[in-house]
Amino acid sequence: MIPSIDLQEGGPSLSRIVYGCWRLHSDPNGSGQERILEKIEVCLELGIHSFDHADIYGDYGNEEKFGLALQSKPGIKDKIKVITKCGIQLPGPNRAGVSLKYYDTSKDYVIQSAEASLKKLRTDKIDLLLIHRPDPFMDADSTAEGFRKLKEQGKVLHFGVSNFTPSQFRLLQSRLDFPLVTNQVEFHPLFSDALINGIFEQAQELRFRPMVWSPTAGGRIFHPKTEREIAVNNTLQSLAKKKGISPDAILYAWLLLHPTKLIPVLGTNEPSRIRSAARAFEVQLTKEEWFEILEAGVGQPVP
Repeated sequence: MIPSIDLQEGGPSLSRIVYGCWRLHSDPNGSGQERILEKIEVCLELGIHSFDHADIYGDYGNEEKFGLALQSKPGIKDKIKVITKCGIQLPGPNRAGVSLKYYDTSKDYVIQSAEASLKKLRTDKIDLLLIHRPDPFMDADSTAEGFRKLKEQGKVLHFGVSNFTPSQFRLLQSRLDFPLVTNQVEFHPLFSDALINGIFEQAQELRFRPMVWSPTAGGRIFHPKTEREIAVNNTLQSLAKKKGISPDAILYAWLLLHPTKLIPVLGTNEPSRIRSAARAFEVQLTKEEWFEILEAGVGQPVP
């Protein structure tokens, strides 16, 4: 059973692996209520009780698909934690009047987006709301005021950010009297910038747990084409053979081993891959093996 972990002292507590819902709409086996419930139930069986959304996923439609699935099975909603993100405006049929992609992290938009997510998800609270991307036009006072209003009203319990640099994180935190509890960032052997750009150091300093999106590099690690992709895949295959487990379990074990206590967000639509990833907790990697995977991804030994 996958354990839970507090993102920061005082919560929230998430499952150590989170299920990401950004691909719900593109599942080859469909995105109806029964298919979504199948994946939710597999997750819950394994101890994955936290589900990651964003307002924009599925052209602003995946939250509603997920909410309808929850509504179809009373009681299941009480077993899960809901994470969602806001701040990106995307042109499309579900965004009338938006002609180009831009960011909006103003108080009014943050509140409006959270309230829309609550309705689509058929829930009365969001466990964790993140600002999806750093906004070069962000007024930190306005964003913080939106957070405060949502917290006071009990609509959102905890707040964080996604893809923020340490300085962007500090700016928004400076306007709040409660902690930002996570920074969700891209991280995998082919993109390990968070190890050296201060993001993971800040997480350890402030004692919060970062969430990790695209842990398989969008699947490229397991369908390799480039030299570094092939090198990572070969390393994972070799370690998997040695330890008698799947390569994806090795990859997730690599993420879980980092002392920052990373929380990977799965992006697969296949229940079998969810089960395989969950076996990461059966894997014991040595520090040397951890660096072996890093070296394959970076393309050279550490300095």
